[in-house]
Amino acid sequence: MRLDSRLVLVAVLLLGGLAVVWTAWGDPETDTANRSGSQPDPEISSGRGSSAADPSPITPDPANAPPTTLASTTTVSPPTTTAFPIPEVLMEVHPPLVDIDGWLQSEVETLEELRGKVVVVEFWTFGCYNCKNRIPHSQELYARYRPEGLEMVGIHSPEFKYEEDVENIRSATEDLGVTWPVVLDTRRRTFWEWQTGGRAYWPRTYVLDRQGRVRFDHIGEGKYRELEQTVAFLLDEGA
Repeated sequence: MRLDSRLVLVAVLLLGGLAVVWTAWGDPETDTANRSGSQPDPEISSGRGSSAADPSPITPDPANAPPTTLASTTTVSPPTTTAFPIPEVLMEVHPPLVDIDGWLQSEVETLEELRGKVVVVEFWTFGCYNCKNRIPHSQELYARYRPEGLEMVGIHSPEFKYEEDVENIRSATEDLGVTWPVVLDTRRRTFWEWQTGGRAYWPRTYVLDRQGRVRFDHIGEGKYRELEQTVAFLLDEGA
């Protein structure tokens, strides 16, 4: 049988087309291997910025981070305490009582008889406004520390004539609640002996330690806390 050349040509073309199609699809096993070997980048697919082999923790996005509480950011400083400084020795020996007219409300006649005690010495006069303002604080101090060995001496140095009268002084001490010993410094000789430099003051407060040394000196009202701290320190110092 004689084949038509046109049919042969068509057959050849068909076979060629099949070969092209087969080449384009390729071998199924070879295609599977190629796709498994081209996995997507793990850093991109994870969305965490680290691969599976990197154990580093995830860093959160600041924009999405939860609000920070005050307790987690506030740094509380430890409380500071200031120690009371040791009262310095202002005078090794207190000045003397000079030309006095006696004592009221006292069983002693000299400051030397009070050695071994802590002594608050206060210059005052009953007509002085600032002196009267200070008396309630002196009363409180005397009542609190007298059982521990504190003594208090008020040196009454009058500014005006009516303040020189002893009976007026007695009445004033009773009215004002002055219960501690009072030295009568009528001519203000002791006043000037203790307060040198051409100026003297009402009130003026000193503290003597158990050896009679001056460890505190204050002019006027105030410094009540420091006075009490000094007294408490000196009472403990010689205990």
